[in-house]
Amino acid sequence: MPRKEPDPLEKAPLAYENQDFLNSPDGRVFRMMAEYQEPMTRFRRERIQDTVVFFGSARFRALDVASHELELLDNTGSRKAAPADQQPARPHEVESGEASEQRKKLAQAAVEMAQYYEDARTLAGMVSKWAMSLPGRRHRYVITSGGGPGIMEAANRGAYEAGAKSIGLNIKLPFEQMPNPYITPDLNFEFHYFFMRKFWFAYLAKALVVFPGGFGTLDEMFELLTLAQTHKLAKKITVVIYGSSYWKGVIDLDILADKGAISRSDLDLFQFADSPEEAFEKLKAGLLEDLAAQAAWDRDHAAPAGPGVPDTPAPSAQELLGPDIAKTR
Repeated sequence: MPRKEPDPLEKAPLAYENQDFLNSPDGRVFRMMAEYQEPMTRFRRERIQDTVVFFGSARFRALDVASHELELLDNTGSRKAAPADQQPARPHEVESGEASEQRKKLAQAAVEMAQYYEDARTLAGMVSKWAMSLPGRRHRYVITSGGGPGIMEAANRGAYEAGAKSIGLNIKLPFEQMPNPYITPDLNFEFHYFFMRKFWFAYLAKALVVFPGGFGTLDEMFELLTLAQTHKLAKKITVVIYGSSYWKGVIDLDILADKGAISRSDLDLFQFADSPEEAFEKLKAGLLEDLAAQAAWDRDHAAPAGPGVPDTPAPSAQELLGPDIAKTR
């Protein structure tokens, strides 16, 4: 018996419009490539040359920084507040005796973290104002954060108040979160892959400021210190660890050197600072070295003037348009 005529077929989707494929394990390589190329396109469009990265705690929300009113969040970068019994005690709760010892400790910590928030905000503003004074056709030393609340918000906020662009590299998490409002809208990113987010943190950075934080801050700090220690980045990166009393209470890096786990010279990969002014001077010194090295490279690679076709290769798109992605060894 002859088969009946089939119904007309709809057009097959184009491969790059096939959401089932793009969201499948087989499409993973294209998703990873997109998290490289799409940010690159935006950085070029926005004329970003390089960055100064701020790391620090995202586990609190600034309710009223001036009076140290901080709210602890349920998780790093979360929009949801932690339960009431895990919040810092308010002054009236301390005075009335309602607050537990743990909440009293959190209240003392809130005062400290509020100061770090203000210091990050001030420092980001100082760096941004100085960077905007530099000549050139691209934005230099753009403040960059993980895009969330806490210290990340403070960094973007300082740049915003200085009238500068700033970058937020957010990460998609399995709970509700939102970017802070101070990020330049066209430089607001959300990544699925942690390693692609870390790529963009590391390879545009000419300096790193590490404010007090938790697991994420430690992870990001040690990753960049390891890249510097092993000379994988073919550039010098200035690392300032902010808040010596906090960090020396959390980790003792001298013990690593005493035990031979790291070289004593590895302790020179970073510097401590305890005020925005001190941190700014250390950052500025490192960034001025970077500017001098870039000027020397430009002189050495300048095309000779004269008629005819130059013998030297034409500059690459990265050299012409940026951003300044560090070479690796």
